[in-house]
Amino acid sequence: MKTTQNDLSYFTLRLQEHINNSFPELSTDPTFVSLRSALAANAYEGAFLSGNTIEQCNEIADFILFENLHLSKFDTILQVVCNEFDTIMADEELRPFALQMFPVCESVFKGYALSDDFANDIQYDLLYTELTGRIQLWIEEHGLQ
Repeated sequence: MKTTQNDLSYFTLRLQEHINNSFPELSTDPTFVSLRSALAANAYEGAFLSGNTIEQCNEIADFILFENLHLSKFDTILQVVCNEFDTIMADEELRPFALQMFPVCESVFKGYALSDDFANDIQYDLLYTELTGRIQLWIEEHGLQ
């Protein structure tokens, strides 16, 4: 089985969609997207040629495609905004406000050792609380815009 441009496009589109939704900080890095997509396509092809089932090939490719892209700083901020501030803004304002808060909250993440399974760690609750506080202080200083 030879990896075709269509295969690469499939992986590129899947990764780009994931990045656009959850990792806005990577959305302007086409090198990351193309490299990771090519690695996933090559892994799929290698797995297929080794006799794996299509399901196993997809699992192997997905592991490479989404490695270290499970815990999203943006999704964490969006969750805080949706859970804690949804009563002070309209639903359609939540995501744009979370995008606005992303650079404001970036420094909060530096105090935590983030990993793909961090959401299951006790430290996640501390991060959540700290993000809530940072956003609340920002709103008090700047208001909702």
